[in-house]
Amino acid sequence: MRLVAVVLSWNGREDTLAALESLRGIPAVVVDNGSTDGSAEAVAERFPDVELIRTGVNLGFAAGNNVGIRRALERGADWVLLLNNDATVEPGLVDALDAAVAARPDAGVLACKVLFAGDDRLWYAGATWHPLLGRSRHHGFGEPDEPGALSDTDRATGAAMAVSRAAIEQAGLLDEELFLYAEDLEWCLRIREAGFAVVYVPDARVRHRVSASAGGAGSPTTAYYETRNVLAVAERHRPLPRGLTGARRAAVVAPRVLLAARRPASAWAAVRGWRDYRRGRMGRRG
Repeated sequence: MRLVAVVLSWNGREDTLAALESLRGIPAVVVDNGSTDGSAEAVAERFPDVELIRTGVNLGFAAGNNVGIRRALERGADWVLLLNNDATVEPGLVDALDAAVAARPDAGVLACKVLFAGDDRLWYAGATWHPLLGRSRHHGFGEPDEPGALSDTDRATGAAMAVSRAAIEQAGLLDEELFLYAEDLEWCLRIREAGFAVVYVPDARVRHRVSASAGGAGSPTTAYYETRNVLAVAERHRPLPRGLTGARRAAVVAPRVLLAARRPASAWAAVRGWRDYRRGRMGRRG
């Protein structure tokens, strides 16, 4: 298995350095996505053997990772591991992915187990996607970590997922119109439509400081992009008749507004995400 890791660094210098430290021995490409906190300089100083690409501007999660994915493929990778800069891999990850490739030659995506950074609770152990409702749920969320077996899953998380060269060549790269959030979901759906499996690998363990780069799970940034992009993904991959489309839009938007009721800025951001989607405004939020 020729694996190359891609770490997308926005800001969070210490997080990025910790991520790279955990990848010692794994070839890596760091895409510095317009950071302003000295992350690029710190990477160049601490990890001179790691390839560093500076974009000079924040391209978003999808476009920034695509820069690194292209470079990893140029370097001969047959699998590319996407790792958030606020995540760290645990020992044994490469062996676990190797074993998964041998056991599941139909796999195009290998989804790592993701634990909260501060304890042994699960954040991601596989996930469901309900296109009629526009909802995705992580298996085991908040539960204690337990051993598991390889299993098919609806989607991986971009925090820690390995994607094969074959799947990328068939399905293409991440959708840059989405900019941030739900691009990992959309990619997995496209890869599955191309005939590949998405396989959860419980022995490939990663720890993650969840949503650190976007200000937290309930931030206005998260509320905006999640609302807009989930609508886009659901309607692209599971179109419905006109009346049912309106019902699904309500099912996507209303919970996010209600959950953000104590955060007026986040509630408004969710509404704005819905309005911008209706107007065809994609890419980076204006």
